[in-house]
Formats: sequence, C-alpha cells, structure tokens
Amino acid sequence: MDSIGMSCIKYLLFLFNLLFAISGIVILTVGIMVQNMFSNYSFLMEEKMFSLSLIFIIIGIFIFIVAFFGCCGAIKESNYMLMTFAGLLCLIFVMEAVGGIAGYMKKDDLNQMLEMKMNHSLSLSKTNIYHKKTWNALQFDFSCCGVNSFTDWFKQRNANGSLPPTCCPLLPMGEDCAEGNSRAKVSKRGCLPALASTLEHNVFGIIIFGLLVGFIQFIGVIFACCMSRSIRKYETV
Repeated sequence: MDSIGMSCIKYLLFLFNLLFAISGIVILTVGIMVQNMFSNYSFLMEEKMFSLSLIFIIIGIFIFIVAFFGCCGAIKESNYMLMTFAGLLCLIFVMEAVGGIAGYMKKDDLNQMLEMKMNHSLSLSKTNIYHKKTWNALQFDFSCCGVNSFTDWFKQRNANGSLPPTCCPLLPMGEDCAEGNSRAKVSKRGCLPALASTLEHNVFGIIIFGLLVGFIQFIGVIFACCMSRSIRKYETV
C-alpha cells in the first residue's frame, strides 16, 4: 500500500468526501431556507412543496453521514467500507435522478396548482385572519396585488371597491388604496406570476446544483472502486 498511485487515490478520495460533505451541508441549508422562505405563505402552497424541502433536509443529513463513512473507509483502507460507500453513492444518485425527473414532469402543474390555492385563499381572506395575514405578507414581500391582477379583489364577496393597504406600498399612511388618485399607486403585478417566477428560479438553481452533485458522486464512485480494487490486489499478494 506504499505505492504513489495508491496514496494519490486515497487522498483524492478523502478530498472528494470533503467536497461531498460540503454539498450535503449546502443541500441541508437549501431545505431549511425553502422552509423559512415560504412559511409565511403556507396557505397558498401544497403540502407537497413543504414535503420537498423536508426531503432536501433529510438527503443533506444522509449525504453528510455517507461522506463521513467514506472518509473512514479511505483512512482505514477498508475494502468493505469502500464498497458500501460506493453502493450508498449509487443509491443517492438514483434517488436524486428519480426526484429530479418527477419534479421536471410536475413543473407544468405548478402555475395551475398555485392559482387554484391562491384563488381559494383570497376568497377566505375577508373572514379568516390567517389567510389575511398570508396575503398581506405576500403582497408586501413581492410588491404585487391579487392573484393575476389587483382586480381580483373586486371579484370577492362584499367587495367595497377598496384594496388592502399592502397593494399600495407607496401610499401615505391613512389613505385608502384604490380610491381616487391613489389608484395609480396600486401594484399592477399579480402575485401568481411573482411567486411562480421565484419558485421556477429556485428550481432552476437546484437543478444546476443537482447536476454538479451528481458529477461529484460519479467521480467518488470511480475513486472508491479503484481504491477497493487496489486493496483486494494487495490482500491477495
């Protein structure tokens, strides 16, 4: 085991596992950030969206544990640990591929799902304080108004021609939104395209990062198999 080539593979595998552990921490962080980012809009989102962020958290923790296992295998030069590590990497890769394909196939349903949930939530915002707070937070954070347009508020039951103050963020305190000259200060952008654009942008970033992690995993499997093969040859000598 004193060959230069074997030592290079050993330290490259160790370096790989360091990068892999960092990627696990990043995935864990992304899951937590998604949970926090959209927690104020929980009434507008399907439970599956929050389940997805929870899956990211679990995968991030799992990747970190697997990376630690790989480091131990490389340091101890254990054939069993290295082959187990390679198998776990392949399992993670398959899980990520299945999740990525499923997410890509469902992406066209995103706008339809959001619009249905947002219209339902908007209809309840007059009588339900939680839905009202959700819409105030959404319209303030994204500088938007209504689902597709501020006119969505006028379609609601008991609409009196006014809009929530968060639809007019530039309006001085005390003035009624959408009355008289204040109509020009109403946010014209609907919250559906604003929220959908943010979600799609995040999904694109996740896909790029997933491809990078997949490439790192592929390299890791190669290193682990090479080192395991060298160990078996040494043990048979």
